[in-house]
Amino acid sequence: MIGARQAALSTLPIPLYEGIVLQALREDLGDAGDITSDAVVDADARMRGALVARAPGILVGVDLAVCAFRTVDPETEFQDVVADGTMLDANTRIAVFEGSARHMLAAERTALNFLCHLSGVATLTAAYVRAVAGYAAAIVDTRKTLPGLRALQKYAVRAGGGRNHRFGLYDAVLIKDNHIAVAGGVERAIVAAKGRAGHLVKIEIEVDSLAQLDEALQAGADAVLLDNLTPEELRTAVRMNAGRALLEASGSVSLEDVREIAATGVDVISIGRLTHSAAALDIGLDAM
Repeated sequence: MIGARQAALSTLPIPLYEGIVLQALREDLGDAGDITSDAVVDADARMRGALVARAPGILVGVDLAVCAFRTVDPETEFQDVVADGTMLDANTRIAVFEGSARHMLAAERTALNFLCHLSGVATLTAAYVRAVAGYAAAIVDTRKTLPGLRALQKYAVRAGGGRNHRFGLYDAVLIKDNHIAVAGGVERAIVAAKGRAGHLVKIEIEVDSLAQLDEALQAGADAVLLDNLTPEELRTAVRMNAGRALLEASGSVSLEDVREIAATGVDVISIGRLTHSAAALDIGLDAM
């Protein structure tokens, strides 16, 4: 059974993933190709198969899977393709396809690697979003992404109902603890950032104590990342802030404690494990 769409997603641009899929296929096929399929499957054999979700979750990566199969065999035909962002029950058929058996088998693992991983990111994100339901805090990702997959993983986070933090060092100012140490303090770091950043760029700074929070607020920070503060400290931070800056809680946030953090009144909860530790969703390929 297919559930409702988890989130409205814009189409993933082909240039964003086509090269990644090609590189993954090159990694798997090497110089000799699929020597197993070439040895045991007739060159003219045809195969009809289905991608099937073995476990419930949110689907992401369909376009990458289709790209993998069609890169190996452009004549692959697809039917009944389920859209990214759809909530799936166990044993849901995601797509039916037909083409050269050798080519299908050669592309299978690459297609499934993308589907399973990205669907796992979306599914974990959705679990965090459900856990904070009723509170205003947004669940967001971080830059703790797999090299080369950042845009895709952040797309999966959106599919799960989460939001994206900055994409890289280039699109937002976030002053971290080491920046503060080198700059000579919270205030000096904020003043320096304001002097260099454009008027449209907001300044966020990471703090690990309420004393540092007070310095950041006095210096006019637009947003403050509260790193590894206890729920009691977070509640105090919200009172101290009094709406002046956006407050972001972060630091080893588990599913078990995220709701308590959201209840403190922070605006954002950033979670690295959405992208660096999400378990793959079990999706397989069944010959028909």
